[in-house]
Amino acid sequence: MLSNISAAMLRFVAHSEGEEGQTLAEYGLILALVSVASIVALGLLAASIVGLLGGFPKVLP
Repeated sequence: MLSNISAAMLRFVAHSEGEEGQTLAEYGLILALVSVASIVALGLLAASIVGLLGGFPKVLP
């Protein structure tokens, strides 16, 4: 099993070494955009999540 994981990692590294710098920068920008969107969404939903989780002690005996 470990050899399968090692082989997959080697294939990934070999594939990423062939990427051009522009493509890697685009991947980085997409990752940053998804991260910021996730943080904003969690920030907007934080109050409702806390309210939902805060109601459980009243329901549970």
